[in-house]
Amino acid sequence: MNKFTHLLKFVQKLFDDQDTACQAKEIIEGILKARSPRLSDIAREMSGKEEANYKRIQRFLASHSPQQALLRLFQEEAAFVIGDPTEMPRPQAKKSKYVGTLSDGKTSGYWLLTLATPFHGRAIPCHFVDYSSKTINDESTSRNRHHFEAFAQVKELLGDKPLVLDREFSYLELMEVLVYEEINFVICLKEGPKFTDQEGNLVTLSICKGETRILNKVFYMGKVFVNVIGIWREGFSKPLWVMTNLDAEQGLAIYLQRMKIEECFRDMKNLLGLEKLMNKRRDHMEKMVALLLIAYAISLWLGETLRSILFPEGTRKHKVYSGLFVLLKLKLTIPRQDFLLISSSALSSFSHLVCNVRSNV
Repeated sequence: MNKFTHLLKFVQKLFDDQDTACQAKEIIEGILKARSPRLSDIAREMSGKEEANYKRIQRFLASHSPQQALLRLFQEEAAFVIGDPTEMPRPQAKKSKYVGTLSDGKTSGYWLLTLATPFHGRAIPCHFVDYSSKTINDESTSRNRHHFEAFAQVKELLGDKPLVLDREFSYLELMEVLVYEEINFVICLKEGPKFTDQEGNLVTLSICKGETRILNKVFYMGKVFVNVIGIWREGFSKPLWVMTNLDAEQGLAIYLQRMKIEECFRDMKNLLGLEKLMNKRRDHMEKMVALLLIAYAISLWLGETLRSILFPEGTRKHKVYSGLFVLLKLKLTIPRQDFLLISSSALSSFSHLVCNVRSNV
């Protein structure tokens, strides 16, 4: 059974030019079969000779910008946007112009911030930005120029929608840029950050079970002005703390919605090899990220349709398996005609999503 039946039709919803869509489809199918964004891995999975396929991919990257196609998945009616900043280690790429050092101050690499909108308990990627310590500090006369240019794009996309980030991403560099670009944010706190009041006195994050505590107008790490709210619900081993530049209670309500979203970004890394991505040129790396995110969105859409039919909600396997895992990893024994009907159903709903988005992007 061909799991990627109708893949071209999905891709055509994102690319207007037929020839471009066909080329993108071949690469996207190669990503899904290889479960890797590396050009050599993809070339081996495409039909034809590997060397010729490799050159075809390079020609596509040189002449097309799939980032615009990815933007068509942005849902303007979404209440918030989920962000996932990921460290991308590149220990062997110290000479690459866009590679700096990661948060440990030693490992070579860069950050990739992927943006997605919530949709029916899932998250559909629609945009990303990349940055590193090197791109931040490239020019001493205009510190953060590259960084701010990247996040200005995010601001244009988000408008007033808050960017919602999980606890491991509450690091100062990112926070400073969000404030500079006037991006609304809601971020779950990791343990240990230091807060001070307006007089410089240390503020302790302490709370008892069953309580809610709000700290308005405090400074994060002495640099960023935020509101903080904490709750400790019965049955939980520790409290939940959230910081935001919005009203504290509004920020908490938004983050609690974020907690209900399935962990989609983990699949992107574990099942599609996001962290294997390696390109010498930054622009080629960014185009491959866009193609991988499109591959993820399409396969997630089809996989979730399969999961809902094969493993109805409430069953153990429905909880254990993600849609992407069902599509890429499970050996399915569905009659071809039934699979074609499922694929057509997924394509119809995907078309409706893109059609609604396209009119607003």
